[in-house]
Amino acid sequence: MSQISLVSDTLKMLLKQRKMTYKDIAGELDMSEANIKRIFANQSFTLQRLEQICNLLQISLSDLFSITQKQQSQLTELTFEQEQELIDNPKLLLVAVCVRDAWDFQEIIAHYEIDKFELIQLFARLDKIKLIQLLPNNHYKLLIAQDFRWLKNGPLEQFMEQEVLHRFMASKFDEPNSFRFYLRGRYSQSSIEVIQRKLNQLTKESAILNQEDASLPLSTREHMGLLFAMRPWEPSLFEQFRRKKDI
Repeated sequence: MSQISLVSDTLKMLLKQRKMTYKDIAGELDMSEANIKRIFANQSFTLQRLEQICNLLQISLSDLFSITQKQQSQLTELTFEQEQELIDNPKLLLVAVCVRDAWDFQEIIAHYEIDKFELIQLFARLDKIKLIQLLPNNHYKLLIAQDFRWLKNGPLEQFMEQEVLHRFMASKFDEPNSFRFYLRGRYSQSSIEVIQRKLNQLTKESAILNQEDASLPLSTREHMGLLFAMRPWEPSLFEQFRRKKDI
């Protein structure tokens, strides 16, 4: 991808985060909305135009280029120390989950018992451990990829197994937008690889949808939990009837 394409994508991301539209930019710059759309579509930015848009976003050109550079290397996996710090501080973990889902500063304060000063400190901590990059006026740039994975047997995976998954699965799944499906069978290795590939693709598509929905008002988005699982397994009810092999 070209550098100007990366800059354009970064601008779109920042506009979504600020909930600004092309119409908003057009009004501020005394231009038509069609012209703004054409500039973004053709990626025909002059330095003067980039600077004007940056001023609307309350960042500098150097900020824009710095964010663009970091945009190319989002974390797909945290370190053990990063995961452990999140587990050790439940509020920090909560805020990390919120920023991953594109909540803004005021939305977090409105929904949770966290005051402004405390949230500033939590944002600063997430910046220090490199999960976000702090921007002016309590905005941020997310440094975690939407499809990042927990460390195998790491702090987050252990926390999920001990505190979350058994409660998640204990539901009757009879509420609206709930779904549970279990399927078992005996598959060849090639079929197993097909299923794994499709599950990985569904994971990526779910992550992309979450990212695209980030520009919508928080009130129109529902907090959902998705669980994909697959492993060699036979119910213990069946295992008891297995024929014992000769020694």
